Amino acid sequence: MPGGSPAIIAAVFRAVRTKNAFEETVERLLEGVKLGVYAPGDRLPPERELTRRLGVSRITLREALRELAAAGYVETKRGRFGGTFVLRQPEPLVPDEVCRTARDMGSGLDDALTFRRVVETGAAEAAARASLTGQQRDNLAACLAEVQAAGASGYRHADTRMHLAIAEAAGSPLLTASVVAARVRLVDLLNAIPMLERNLEHSNTQHAAIVRAVLGGDPERARRAMAEHVAGTAALLRGFLGES
Repeated sequence: MPGGSPAIIAAVFRAVRTKNAFEETVERLLEGVKLGVYAPGDRLPPERELTRRLGVSRITLREALRELAAAGYVETKRGRFGGTFVLRQPEPLVPDEVCRTARDMGSGLDDALTFRRVVETGAAEAAARASLTGQQRDNLAACLAEVQAAGASGYRHADTRMHLAIAEAAGSPLLTASVVAARVRLVDLLNAIPMLERNLEHSNTQHAAIVRAVLGGDPERARRAMAEHVAGTAALLRGFLGES
């Protein structure tokens, strides 16, 4: 399902809270694309739904969509099969931009990595404890297959979709929103990490272990497998920042 579950859509397109409604609306829409919740070719939710979820006027939303269209990220088609469609993902940050972003975050980077570890391990444990529907089980298996088959260019977004599927399987909208918030905080840095073949193989082994534990109803194993996985990503990110 393009865009994911209602819980994921609600977490990504959460209400705009500042007076900079236009800028924050652009940010929210781009977050959905950066995370890979909406991939090239996917249609964004209808304007009426987006204005309701974001809490902005239709004028503000249309201005934001025009800005994204001018930058080549989306296009709007009219007619029966119309809507706003994603054209491309934002380009990953170059090394200098990565270093600048990390410096701007300061101690917030360690805080963001800690937050991610706590909420993602908790989500994996909760998903393993949940009574999963057949659809949820199929979705987890499909997301795992997608990330294992993904090439370097699509790997990060497939990875995010798999992690969000685990969070959604936990059955807690607040937990799903927390996982989305953690990913949003780190997405620019994570998307900029070079694709290392050995690391991708290791990550896919860990992904398989996490999903097996969730589907097998083993909360402790699911937590341990996710903890190992996010710790490896954090170490790789720190190493990349140290080398940039």
